[in-house]
Amino acid sequence: MSDNGAFDIKEVLSLLPHRYPFLLVDKVVACDHKTTIHAVKNVSVNEPIFTGHFPENPIFPGVLILEALAQAAGLLGFKITSSKPGSNDLYLFAGIDNARFKRQVLPGDTLNLHVTFEKERRGIWVFKGIADVDGELACSCDIICARREV
Repeated sequence: MSDNGAFDIKEVLSLLPHRYPFLLVDKVVACDHKTTIHAVKNVSVNEPIFTGHFPENPIFPGVLILEALAQAAGLLGFKITSSKPGSNDLYLFAGIDNARFKRQVLPGDTLNLHVTFEKERRGIWVFKGIADVDGELACSCDIICARREV
């Protein structure tokens, strides 16, 4: 981990249960461990989703942008609580509000995932998510996660 809280794919894998092809965070560029995280998803034409969405005009699906933001929110949740997987904590995607899509995300794009912690009440966490490509807004949303012991 660096001074700005960045971490690589090894730490991402240690915190998230997701694996290929559903792991949608490649690295964390910055994390303050309190309220914000900046993660990255590198979109490659070799991803299996592009065989069907759409073969002649590949577009990264909006629902996967939302999932990538939710995974970044889960990483931030682990950092805020200083918990580790296996400590009986699981962050579940409980809802999405105010989702808006502003540009297509295409193979070759680097999707920047910016998530900010808003509030927590009785195990329900609310985050604000923004995804951009080269500073151009691709998606914004409010992410609701449920922290549960398993």
